[in-house]
Amino acid sequence: MTDDELKVLVGSLAIAQQHTDKQIAELRASQQETDRQLRETDRQLRRQLKELGKQIGGLGEKFGGFTEGMAFPSMVKILSERFGMEVITPRVKVKKGGESMELDVLAYANSTRNEVFVVEVKSHLRPEGLEQLQQILSRFRRFFPEHDDKKLYGMLAVVDAPDDLRREALSQGIYMAGIHDEQFVIETPEGFVARSW
Repeated sequence: MTDDELKVLVGSLAIAQQHTDKQIAELRASQQETDRQLRETDRQLRRQLKELGKQIGGLGEKFGGFTEGMAFPSMVKILSERFGMEVITPRVKVKKGGESMELDVLAYANSTRNEVFVVEVKSHLRPEGLEQLQQILSRFRRFFPEHDDKKLYGMLAVVDAPDDLRREALSQGIYMAGIHDEQFVIETPEGFVARSW
């Protein structure tokens, strides 16, 4: 190879290197732009998911409120006619010592039947719904000492519940009410024994 040919080759290599450097720089710039666009898309998706979560939560609350509203007339009938409750109140909220408790329905009688019922209304019963009622019942007397002398019973009024959770609730002595012909009715099997908490 002659000096002239070597110079041409080196020049060609230098031009190729410059071209490669330019392509690498363009690729870096393109990658940075892609990264920026991905971050922006991620930010927008997170914002949209947060908004969707709020909307779904709002729908859940509305459906829960709808279910409670649908259940209350049936609960009034069941609690007054079948169990002799004199006072039946929906959506009871109480605060004591920095803690709070919310009840879907509270019913009680102070006459010949000295009893109190706590009813939790659920559109779809899940294990945490059963646990929630159990916690309410175990904490009830701390929040309502005026009912210390009464027998305390729990009831779940549900639109839909898996059979295993129904059996679980009944085995723990919790009354079950289910919806039939657009009204809630008590669903206790033969031999059911209610638990007084």
